[in-house]
Amino acid sequence: MKLNLKRPLAFFDLEATGINVGADRIVEIAVLKAMPDGSELILTKRINPEMPIPLVTSLIHGIYDEDIKDAETFKQAAKEIATFIGDADLAGYNSNKFDIPMLLEEFLRVGVDFDMSDRKFVDVQNIFHQMEQRTLKAAYKFYCEKDIINAHSAEADIRATYEVLLSQLDKYQDVEFEDKQGNKSKPVQNDVDALHSFTNMNKVVDFAGRMVYNEKGEETINFGKHKGKTVEQVFDTEPSYYAWMKQGDFPLYTKKKLEEIWVRWSKKKDEQKVAKQQTQAPKQTPAAPTKPQQKEKPAAPINNDMLEQLKMKFGK
Repeated sequence: MKLNLKRPLAFFDLEATGINVGADRIVEIAVLKAMPDGSELILTKRINPEMPIPLVTSLIHGIYDEDIKDAETFKQAAKEIATFIGDADLAGYNSNKFDIPMLLEEFLRVGVDFDMSDRKFVDVQNIFHQMEQRTLKAAYKFYCEKDIINAHSAEADIRATYEVLLSQLDKYQDVEFEDKQGNKSKPVQNDVDALHSFTNMNKVVDFAGRMVYNEKGEETINFGKHKGKTVEQVFDTEPSYYAWMKQGDFPLYTKKKLEEIWVRWSKKKDEQKVAKQQTQAPKQTPAAPTKPQQKEKPAAPINNDMLEQLKMKFGK
């Protein structure tokens, strides 16, 4: 089956020093860019994480410090990766929770503006977990009836992910799904918009899931003592919470989205303050009207009587 694409769809997979999005670093990235015409482009790069790879992690993905000591750092490779992905939508396996947040963190760390505002995100794992609930290895076996060769290498994983999605589209094209509210639909369609909606049902604000959208589309805290409250409600009652999160051990993208909300909230507060001042300003009493000045009468012309009076007065 050929994907029905309006624009490229970039399947990508990361291998890293660990799973902490804020602290760990990428050691390998592979991107399979599926084009609307059916062609495919692949970019695979080893990355020097500028920190040691824990042995327990190397034993999983097979990449050791000596393998990447001469590789480019992410700062050196970032522009090439961003250019290769371009304006493509993003897809992966567990990509919404790990690969996308990790990639964004790396881009933000080196100052590369990777715009996420108009992209669609297709997480193949979410389709799988909601329809069958298995792992990638089991998914590949279940859908493709094959075993992954060289599992846990980035390129092998994205190839398997790509093939699993194609098989899912075949298998679930007319299969009915019922959500937790009892709504029935056929969500697995050969359309990136539909797949984006189905694989992003939690509607996270920051990918790490620290903030999510509620039913009204409002950003809501999704952890800790304020869980369930909108972010603006928290700012209203405890504005210092913003500083605490900005200084805390949260992913950079979480902090970026938090700052956007803070700026919007602050602007709204300033506008409310100005409006309140205008309504409470004392009314000025209008000045009393001034009386019109009377015009001076012109002097009377001198006559003989006036001259006689002057002579009598001054004795001349």
